[in-house]
Amino acid sequence: MPPPRDQRLLVKAARLYYEDGRSQHQIAAALRVSRSSVSRMLTAARERGIVQIQINDPTGRDLDAEGELTARFGLRDSRVAETHSGERPLPRVGDLGARWLLENLSPGQQIGVSWGRGVQAVVQHVPADGGLDVEVLPLVGGLSAVDSAITGEELVRDLANRLGGRFQRLHAPALLNSKAGRDVLLAEPAIRRTLDAGRRVRVAVVGIGSFGVGSSAALVKSMDLTAEEQQRFRAARPAGDVCARFFDADGEPVAGPVNDRVLAVSLADLADIPLVAGVAAGADKAHGVLGALRTGVLDVLICDRSLAGALLALPE
Repeated sequence: MPPPRDQRLLVKAARLYYEDGRSQHQIAAALRVSRSSVSRMLTAARERGIVQIQINDPTGRDLDAEGELTARFGLRDSRVAETHSGERPLPRVGDLGARWLLENLSPGQQIGVSWGRGVQAVVQHVPADGGLDVEVLPLVGGLSAVDSAITGEELVRDLANRLGGRFQRLHAPALLNSKAGRDVLLAEPAIRRTLDAGRRVRVAVVGIGSFGVGSSAALVKSMDLTAEEQQRFRAARPAGDVCARFFDADGEPVAGPVNDRVLAVSLADLADIPLVAGVAAGADKAHGVLGALRTGVLDVLICDRSLAGALLALPE
């Protein structure tokens, strides 16, 4: 073993091992030292910073966080995107979501999608290779109150085009001004058939909203609730929404005027779909996502490291 100040020998051993791919036995012969000395030299090279090992994961996943999320919330799988300071998390989450979707698709399957920026990010990262004989179905009506680029109808069409499959349209808005108006549309055979087909899909990708944040806030605002209706809704302490269906922090559906004016599959319908992946990004969505996990609807969570950390930091 060389003395502490003799770094030249440590560098030589490290180069032979890490750059030239020599075995420790070969290095010992070349340097005329014992094999155990080579092992100690390589350890010392790492400790002194002569050798710095960096592992590059091409998929950009935080595997430790994935394992913790899966275990704590009883999920079948989770994908957590690693992000760096100043980097927008949603594109990384969308890339992981697209990879997950392609891994879990089979020819001839039907896929359900909701709406929102999370689902949009997933769709945008699906390569337009085509060749998959799948059918994409909407789980929620069109949303005129939000950006048209993230509505269910637009995302259904875009995803089907990228996969080379077919799609169905849901010719109805997601949000109505009254329960009576919603019920009239639900009685239409074409709308009923499309929603029924959405309930029968085998795989679904849904966005997760957090109450008062982003598009989730726009949903409530667009309904023009009376002061009394707003008071009743807030008294139920909504935490978030999936497919425009709100739930509280315990994952219980929030009944009342907001729920009665939505044209979409229900939380119970989603729970019956064999494989549902929820997509969200940002620590500010932690309470909404926690409520979504408690609904029992989600089998898979796809998120970023900041959101995963916020979820794991919340009391169990």
